[in-house]
Amino acid sequence: MKVRQRLLIYLSLLIVSSVAMILLHRLSRQQKAADLLRDYGEIMASGEMNVVTDYNSIGYFVSGDTALGFQLEMMRALEEEWGIKVNLFLENSLEDNLRGLKEQRYDLVARSIPVNSVLRDSFAFTDPITYNRLVLVQRKAPFNEGREPVRQHLALAGKRIHVAANSPAILRLNNLSHEIGDTILIQEDPLYGTEQLVMMVASGDIDFTVCDEKVARLLSASLPEIDIETDISFTQLESWAVRRDSPVLLDSLNSWLKRFRESPAFQRIFEKYYESRTGFLP
Repeated sequence: MKVRQRLLIYLSLLIVSSVAMILLHRLSRQQKAADLLRDYGEIMASGEMNVVTDYNSIGYFVSGDTALGFQLEMMRALEEEWGIKVNLFLENSLEDNLRGLKEQRYDLVARSIPVNSVLRDSFAFTDPITYNRLVLVQRKAPFNEGREPVRQHLALAGKRIHVAANSPAILRLNNLSHEIGDTILIQEDPLYGTEQLVMMVASGDIDFTVCDEKVARLLSASLPEIDIETDISFTQLESWAVRRDSPVLLDSLNSWLKRFRESPAFQRIFEKYYESRTGFLP
């Protein structure tokens, strides 16, 4: 009897100690996660902010041996205003950008993100910085065996449109498919970004892609084969993204953006990369 009682005591102690270890492990993980959370205060205290953007003809690019771009110059202006160092990372995939934001590898995704309801469920967005719209990229008739460009959305039924993998444009194309009551074939490309797909349209490798209008107009200057006159979306507001658990950072960014957008410095940056003020949000 005593042996049985002793075994029960040992078993009870083992269960209690195991439960305690599990709870301590969970508390430790939660504490580590809490310690890693970076809002405005933690960023300013560290003196550094980790920012990711994408490589394209407007936001960030290299000309000769010089890095240029709208997002790059915006980050330089923010760096000067806040007195911190901005560590700028390049990563073209928006999905990877947002994953890095969630995993706290980045504090800010500074690229032109067309904000939609799906993204708002998971992330917080700054006040709009620019606005844009999606256009269909296709070849002009002289470069497409005489076939005229598509002008009516209904004519996209059954057509295959190539987009970068996990592109925000997919949501708009799915909605457009519902609007026309027919199937638009969406081909996600895991290798190439939007600009590369535009070049593939120009070369005849693919027939259709979609691109935001401002980038499309810049590319059309060097790609006379492409037609970009068919709209795919209405005007879309474009913002930067932060984590939902960084509310002070969001408020601080919005406060700075409101002041900076009214400055001559912002107007010079905007006009330098967008060539006109048609997308300026006062």
